[in-house]
Amino acid sequence: MARDLPFWKTKRLEDMNSAEWESLCDGCGRCCLHKLRDLDTDELAFTNVACRMLDLQSCRCKDYPRRRRWVPDCVSLTPAALGEIDWLPPSCAYRLLHEGKDLYWWHPLVSGDPNTVHEAGVSVQGRAITERKAGPLENHIVDWPGKMPKTKRPPSKETDG
Repeated sequence: MARDLPFWKTKRLEDMNSAEWESLCDGCGRCCLHKLRDLDTDELAFTNVACRMLDLQSCRCKDYPRRRRWVPDCVSLTPAALGEIDWLPPSCAYRLLHEGKDLYWWHPLVSGDPNTVHEAGVSVQGRAITERKAGPLENHIVDWPGKMPKTKRPPSKETDG
């Protein structure tokens, strides 16, 4: 029955209300890492350097409602923009649903626990550094933010992914 299914399985991204849309964010923080784009080749490189607004422990924005005040080029993700953005991580719920895929077991909407994204090793927790400590971004190029994470399951949970 469609009524028994969660909203992300029954609604198109365009039809979600703002609370549903925002709840799709799993809190991994991967999209908040700086990226470099080669102007000649358009090649994208990921770094492990976090936006100054990202709390590296919770992997959430320190001031999400007013983030653009502090970071004017922070992207406002919309359903229409999803087709144009090439840097969302492959584990991102927005990207997955846009591509017709389902959410993974560690997503808070599936697990019911906002910490499973960290416990599974999907988030930037313990893997990113702050802008203040980084120096030149070119010295911090990594590939893991753009790859599907190899997740580890919490020992007490026996679920499929």
